[in-house]
Amino acid sequence: MTAIAKYPHLRQDFAASLVVFLVALPLCVGIAVASGVPAEVGLVTGIVGGIVTGLMRGSSLQVSGPAAGLTVLVYEAVDSYGVPALGVIVLATGLLQVAMGALRLGRWFRAISLSVVEGMLAGIGLVIIAGQLYAAAGLDAPASGLDKILGLPGAAADAVGSTEALASLAVGAGTIAVMVLWKTLPPRARTVPGALAAVVLATLAALVLGLPVATVEVNGLLDSVQMPGADAFGELAGVGFLGTIVAFTLIASAESLFSAAAVDRLHDGPRTEYDKELMAQGAGNTVCGVLGALPMTAVIVRSSANVAAGARTKASRVLHGVWLLLFAALLPSALALIPLPALAGVLVHAGWKLIPFRQLVALWRGHRGEALILVVTAVSIVAVNMFEGVLIGLALSVVKTAWEASHLRTEVVDKGAGPVQVYLAGNATFLRLPKILDSLESLPEDRPVELDLTGLQHLDHACRTALENWAERHSATGPVPVKVTQPVKATKPGGATKPGGSTKSGGATEETVTEPAAPAR
Repeated sequence: MTAIAKYPHLRQDFAASLVVFLVALPLCVGIAVASGVPAEVGLVTGIVGGIVTGLMRGSSLQVSGPAAGLTVLVYEAVDSYGVPALGVIVLATGLLQVAMGALRLGRWFRAISLSVVEGMLAGIGLVIIAGQLYAAAGLDAPASGLDKILGLPGAAADAVGSTEALASLAVGAGTIAVMVLWKTLPPRARTVPGALAAVVLATLAALVLGLPVATVEVNGLLDSVQMPGADAFGELAGVGFLGTIVAFTLIASAESLFSAAAVDRLHDGPRTEYDKELMAQGAGNTVCGVLGALPMTAVIVRSSANVAAGARTKASRVLHGVWLLLFAALLPSALALIPLPALAGVLVHAGWKLIPFRQLVALWRGHRGEALILVVTAVSIVAVNMFEGVLIGLALSVVKTAWEASHLRTEVVDKGAGPVQVYLAGNATFLRLPKILDSLESLPEDRPVELDLTGLQHLDHACRTALENWAERHSATGPVPVKVTQPVKATKPGGATKPGGSTKSGGATEETVTEPAAPAR
């Protein structure tokens, strides 16, 4: 049996793997540098994502590796706990993901509000752009996201007075320009990914013109692998360290599974098995943690490139990991030629793509509450930090859902004579109780009142009790008892109903309850 017969899609997968490799190479290096770790560490994560995660079941065409979405969180972790502790964080993240997949929790990540996820990505994109603008000018960036943005005018003033900074900015700006204009070229020219073409051209320009720009530091693949030692595991006793692990786990898992849902819409092949995909991501992160590498997620840029290049099976993503391994082993010195501002330009472009401008405009037109959640989540991430910003977004999403679930319409009909009619429709919960009581207590005490509750879809215990107490008080002072009409909860066998004057009409069952006047005291 020939290889073609045994692997009928080998040719398509082989070609796709080369495309994905060319897309992944500059991103792996750039994300590692932006995260504050050696460039080779990003390649290690890409290799593990391709070979280890790529071989496992879950999503057949999704490609994993270091993601721009975790850059800010990784940088903060490295800055707070050091590079050795990063391996412990990633290892714990992987083990938690495996456990969640085994417990079949993967599908629940699809319940996370899309506005929170898009707000998270937008906030990350803003912090990446701000931080990499400093890197493009060869300047040191402030620590917090808010300081990065507020310090940009001062950084621009410093760059204008420095020849080296201007040269560095020119390389970064040229890299972004090539990536933007690359999409306008004929399809045959775009066979080479724009990011790779931009980095190669920037490298050639820096070499030919002798520009005074910083380049990537090369340590060698094996020298960059730092397995976490016993001291690093001691950080597990800290609450802040455990919170960082939880943040890594939730954000990496959500990003991977949302990416899987997006990739499924791009092809007609097998659908993603979410729990198995979560376990595959966990296995990859476990290996990355042991090697002291960056955390991995499924990456929509590489995955969409894989599908667009004609990949048919998981062989394409596995082969892309093999090509990354061969490059890191055979051509590590090539990394030392890459200008750092070129990588900064790649990440500025990637950060810009993380901001969902079109989605925000559509949300604002149709669902302003969701648009507000997106904006607040993004701003919170910039102003505070990643983990707390996401928690703020999730809290707002829960509050919005609770508010909508308690939506209530109150209508008072007063014809000037006869009873005052009050209609309640929607969901009467304790959240709306103040509004309900304000409306009822404003009714005239010397007029009969008819309270119609048949339009309510839900009446919780707090509201029911409050309505009963109000009816008793109003009946005690009014001319006649309050008449309350509400849906019947149940009927007895044989058509008998609960006491209270239940009637049936046109299939609708209602119960009329007349509250007796309270005895005089």
